[in-house]
Amino acid sequence: MTEAVATLLSSISPADELERAQLREAASWVARTPDLYRRVKPATPPRHLVSYVVVTTPARDAVFLVDHRKAGKWLPPGGHVEPGEDPGITARREAEEELGLRSGLGAGSVPLFLTITTTVNVDSGHEDVSLWYVTTAEPGTEFTLDEGEFRGGRWWSRDEIAATDPARFDPHLARFLAKLDR
Repeated sequence: MTEAVATLLSSISPADELERAQLREAASWVARTPDLYRRVKPATPPRHLVSYVVVTTPARDAVFLVDHRKAGKWLPPGGHVEPGEDPGITARREAEEELGLRSGLGAGSVPLFLTITTTVNVDSGHEDVSLWYVTTAEPGTEFTLDEGEFRGGRWWSRDEIAATDPARFDPHLARFLAKLDR
């Protein structure tokens, strides 16, 4: 699976210098690490692979975010890639488990964006190497949220995100949205 992840990383076209640097770091990490996957909660090993699923409207004028209990932020749904699992399968699984959403994501799906983020929450601190996948849903879609993980969820318009303290979101959300617009 390491070779498949390396190929996946090489298929992402960086949007800016930070993503370019993080793609290089991620490729180096994949080439040298014996393990890409979280084995023991919350953070063993301390850097591991994650798939985000950004649900956007067909017009891409809003995104659905969840109020994550542990992170204390509004984030796209997602989760840790299981050992040997294709990250596109993880994205599909997380959309189903966390939102009740069936998506067209799956093995071989290519993420739009990559980030490396130090995550500090109520459990611990660790680094997530996150692959950001995109799927669409109509604004009236009924989601079934995982209440154990989320306080709630809602559609955020681009204007609402821009008018809100960026600390309430994933630190890379604005960069992701700029890339999505391209």
